[in-house]
Amino acid sequence: MSYSCFICNLAVRNTLFMHLKRYFILFLLAIVSLQMMHAQSSACLYAESSMARRLGYQSYAVDSSQINTLGVEVDALAFFKDNEYDGDVQYGYSLPGVRLQPRLTYTPIKEVKLELGLHGIIYAGANKYPCYVFHDIPTWKGEQYQSGAHMLPFFRVTGRFKNLTLALGNIYGGATHGLIEPLYNPELNLTDDPEMGCQLIVDTRRWHSDLWMNWQSYIFEESTHQEAFTVGWTQTVNLLNKRVKHTDVRHSLHLPIQVILQHRGGEQDNTTLGVQTVANGALGFQYEYLAPQNRVFNAFSAEAMAMLCFQQSGKLLPFDNGNAIWVSASATFIRNLRLTLGFFSGKDFCSLYGNPFFGTLSTKHPGAQFDGVTTGLLSVEYSKTFAGAYTVGANVKAFLTSTGTFTRPADAQNPQPTTHEGTFSTPFSFGMYFRCSPSFVIKRFIKS
Repeated sequence: MSYSCFICNLAVRNTLFMHLKRYFILFLLAIVSLQMMHAQSSACLYAESSMARRLGYQSYAVDSSQINTLGVEVDALAFFKDNEYDGDVQYGYSLPGVRLQPRLTYTPIKEVKLELGLHGIIYAGANKYPCYVFHDIPTWKGEQYQSGAHMLPFFRVTGRFKNLTLALGNIYGGATHGLIEPLYNPELNLTDDPEMGCQLIVDTRRWHSDLWMNWQSYIFEESTHQEAFTVGWTQTVNLLNKRVKHTDVRHSLHLPIQVILQHRGGEQDNTTLGVQTVANGALGFQYEYLAPQNRVFNAFSAEAMAMLCFQQSGKLLPFDNGNAIWVSASATFIRNLRLTLGFFSGKDFCSLYGNPFFGTLSTKHPGAQFDGVTTGLLSVEYSKTFAGAYTVGANVKAFLTSTGTFTRPADAQNPQPTTHEGTFSTPFSFGMYFRCSPSFVIKRFIKS
């Protein structure tokens, strides 16, 4: 391809994404208008007994009783996680540390909440931290570093208008999005920076929607890296929510729709990488059975999802599209003990934010691609929340991974691509966690 053709294609793709940004804003405005006309009671599906939710979920409620009140909210998570990984998919590693997020809060009116604070992560034994923590398969490294701890400022303004919530600044990310495990690795709660951008959440009796943009990398005129952002949209349509007469037993059936798109490039991109855009999507069914008053067996949930991977532009991935399936079932006992079985099978599939065991690319052998991957998941976890603000938990996860034939690209030692037989491995991980989320009032201002 000639240089002029390359520039032409780059301009066309940049124009396309300028339109996508505009459509995103127009969509936000359209949703706001619709919800102002049609407000209902909120409903949202989440497994209350899930440890990932208890440790990572962020409530976006605005407490109207705290009007004219200055307070402090602290979200602290101490953790120790050890990944004993073998096979050809990824290396093992450990995560011992603390995540701390103290925030000043103020509610000027019943619909608005302001938050200002710091977000910090400290890993035991580390004294130098990249300013950008998240690491994925494509080449993308932080350029600046901090010493002692990884610290970032935190600011968020939240507006709650009937069944619509708008967040700007640091948005409600992570487990709050409700992504299925193959699309979002719960471990990111221990490593990822707070998401920052804009977010619109809608709760109605039949529909929950979370639409967000997380701006991850900003460029100036002479920056030597690319602009990067992620757009995501998770929806849950409530098909059935039935309570058994004269009991507290409840059955529910839901239709989840999940889309994540990551774009890298920018109109002032000075790199030679070009525009790069990769998307994941998932569609399926989720079922929940709840019996909260039962002393032994409290809940059962199951989901079956079809997933797609699509590379709209760029050459980050060695394939342009792929697919996968995910089936799982979980049972909760004595309110706090949760057992999960899962099955994943994929071909030409890369999850943007999922565990590499749910994909066909290797992070252990850069550039290596598996012909296909099948992963079975066995998870046992115990978590308990007490006093409404403190959660202690522990879990063990085993991945039964079978990889197809994989190809490694040419390198200094092998001038030609090499093909290797697939392997079966049983990597596992275990962890212990303690989350503390206390809050207290500094001063109540009396309105004159």
